[in-house]
Amino acid sequence: MPVGSSQPTPQPNFQLEITTLQILRITPEPPGNGNVIARFDIALNDDIRLFGLRITERTAGGYSIYGPNAHGGRTVTFSYNLVDQMARAALAALEEQKPHVKAAA
Repeated sequence: MPVGSSQPTPQPNFQLEITTLQILRITPEPPGNGNVIARFDIALNDDIRLFGLRITERTAGGYSIYGPNAHGGRTVTFSYNLVDQMARAALAALEEQKPHVKAAA
């Protein structure tokens, strides 16, 4: 804050581009851990990677994504649009890991 000013200095706004959305690692959650489907790491673009995220299925439908907690609080939150994009990417990556069963001819 400038000397003698009671107003905080405005911070510049910027637009973050999500260009990559690449799942770096995903691990299915074992049964018995509530509604957690998997834990994963993701690259949002060439500059930002997030680690230790959890994807959960909401009882009302849809999905939620949570980052790890630190010191009893959240480290990150996401917009609904970004949650939707990350959930689709994570679920697709999880589906790719499943063994494909060939139908009997």
